[in-house]
Amino acid sequence: MANHRVVEIPASNLKKEVTKILFEKGYILNYKFEEDNKQGNIKIALKYHPVTKLAAINKLERASRPGLRKYSDARNLPRVLNGLGVAIISTSRGVMTDKEARNLNLGGEVICYVS
Repeated sequence: MANHRVVEIPASNLKKEVTKILFEKGYILNYKFEEDNKQGNIKIALKYHPVTKLAAINKLERASRPGLRKYSDARNLPRVLNGLGVAIISTSRGVMTDKEARNLNLGGEVICYVS
């Protein structure tokens, strides 16, 4: 039996950027962008531990919502699990992790927290 499960979600530019970050940070096994219709889909292979069968993503929490946006400047960017997790930030230079934004001294909209 394979150690992953595939989920399919409708594509958007923001979801594509978040998917790329999750892949780079090792939270997902693989992904594929499919442009079969006007909007397209994203297929994501979720990652699980081979022995314990626990998911690599324990918690993915949405921070900013359409009704209540959450912004943070470079000095007050959130830390997830004291640096073990990742906060995904939408900045003026694109979507990036909290660590990358802190290094570039950029603030922005806090999209979600991943641990």
